[in-house]
Amino acid sequence: MQIRCALVGMPGSGKSTVGRQLAHRAGVPFIDLDHRLEKLIGTTIRSFFETQGEARFRDLEAQVLAEVTQQPGGMVLSTGGGAVLRPENRAVLRQFGNVLYLRVSPEEIYKRVKHDKTRPLLQGGNPMEKLRELYALRDPLYRETAHFVIETGRPSVSTLVNMVMMQLEMAQSAAAAPAAPQR
Repeated sequence: MQIRCALVGMPGSGKSTVGRQLAHRAGVPFIDLDHRLEKLIGTTIRSFFETQGEARFRDLEAQVLAEVTQQPGGMVLSTGGGAVLRPENRAVLRQFGNVLYLRVSPEEIYKRVKHDKTRPLLQGGNPMEKLRELYALRDPLYRETAHFVIETGRPSVSTLVNMVMMQLEMAQSAAAAPAAPQR
C-alpha cells in the first residue's frame, strides 16, 4: 500500500511522533513541515516569530507546504499546528492525499507540552487558556480539512499508528472498490 497522507492537529497532538513511525512502517519518506521551515529560515520557529512575526512565518509555511505537496510518490507529512489557518493551505492538503486530524483535548495537550519552551504560541501568560483559545479556533478548521479524525487521548504511539494504518487501508479499499451500478 502506497501511503500519501498528512497529519494535522494542535501542537502536542503527536503529529511528528506518529508521523515518523507511520512513515517507517509504510516505508515512505517522513516530512516534518516545521523542521523543513526551520532549515529554510536558519533559526527556530519561535525565534522567527519573535523577529519577523507570525504573518511572515505563515507566508513561508504556505509556500513550503505547496512545494512539498507537489512532490510525487508516497509520504507522510506532519504539518505545523497552524498550517490549517489559511484556506489555501486547507485546499492544498485535501488535494495532496488523505488528511488525518489527530484530535486531543487542550487539557491533555497541556499535560504533554507544559515544559516545552520551543512552542512559540504557548509562551507567556496562561498557556492553558491559550490552548483552549487555539483549540476553539482551530478544531473546526482541522475537521474541515481532514478526511479522518483520530482521537489521540490515551493510546500508545504504536496503537495510534495501527489506528491510522487501518483508516488508510479502509480508505484505499473503498476507493478501489467498483462503484455500485446505477438504477
